[in-house]
Amino acid sequence: MLPSFIADRRVELVAAADPRDEARRRFAADFGGRTCESIEELCADKSVEVVYVATPHQLHARHVAIAAGQRKHVLVEKPMALTLEQCAEMIQSVRRAGVQMVVGHSHSFDAPYRRAREIVASGAVGKPRMISAFNFTDFLYRPRRPEELDTAQGGGAVFSQGAHQIDIVRLLGGGRVKSVRAATGAWDRSRPTEGAYAALLSFEDGLFATAVYSGYAHFDSDEFAGWIGEMGQRKDLAAYGKVRKALARAGSAQREAELKVARNYGGAEYAPAKPSAALHQHFGEVVVSCEHADLRPLPTGVMIYGDGEARLDPLPTPKVSREEVIDELYAAVAQGHKPVHGGDWAMATLEVCLAILKSARDGSEIALKHQTSLPAP
Repeated sequence: MLPSFIADRRVELVAAADPRDEARRRFAADFGGRTCESIEELCADKSVEVVYVATPHQLHARHVAIAAGQRKHVLVEKPMALTLEQCAEMIQSVRRAGVQMVVGHSHSFDAPYRRAREIVASGAVGKPRMISAFNFTDFLYRPRRPEELDTAQGGGAVFSQGAHQIDIVRLLGGGRVKSVRAATGAWDRSRPTEGAYAALLSFEDGLFATAVYSGYAHFDSDEFAGWIGEMGQRKDLAAYGKVRKALARAGSAQREAELKVARNYGGAEYAPAKPSAALHQHFGEVVVSCEHADLRPLPTGVMIYGDGEARLDPLPTPKVSREEVIDELYAAVAQGHKPVHGGDWAMATLEVCLAILKSARDGSEIALKHQTSLPAP
């Protein structure tokens, strides 16, 4: 999110909290802002209007409660939390405080998916009948802290990556999933968490969707996007297998965790993200099958495969990646608009992710109770 914060004139970075001294020093040097060792200290700062919670998954609920308790608006990373009870507490915290909460970035913010949803909502292609989502990446072999490989602490592909893919599918399908049946894969004993899943989502209106994900660093589905990567960048094909090789050189879990810290903000190997991307971000292959057309969101726009022709509905090149997050946050905080990615929406996405894990454990179809529709435009 940092390039978006820096580039957007609606945002001023005034303070930051981090337990790592190197991160605090870097922030002070980059932005001249106040630095804090604790979130309590940060949220007590009267100059802070909005707190961006980018802490590990298992800390989101507590940190949102602290921010809301000081009447701060919140942008909290996905997944919203680890349990539905935590989500409900977070929603109540911000409601009691009268502040706004936006959950993201998830890739359902990305312009191609939102444009596909607009096309569906217009009625021009008829009702959606089926959604197919498919993504193969190297997720599991990027440097991880120990808790990121522990499902109980929010680790694994379902919490970290399913939160993207399920959010996209729910956005395109209108939001209200009725039930889930799924299987998961944990195939590497040295990475003891889910690295893959396949899920069938049945919606209340008869629409159904398949969501398939693998993070085992073999096939790369960006091949289907013309080798445009998740962040909208062109990929270097010579880098195939790079993450597995780097992980093998790490040699131990402790060294792996150190490597991740080194690459984090302020670390010895930290490299600032580029301020813009050539094309829009995406999350693998997605096809929405409607009565009169199939829609395929791409980094350049939305392909519409109609009854008589196939054409691209193009999107302008993004000025800054993830600017859509700031748009939604600003509309909520400054204009009082209900965010699409608010607490109720994010809780419903987490419910699907939890159902994937439970269905895989129990071998059963899981009925859902906390689904919500898209807010009215």
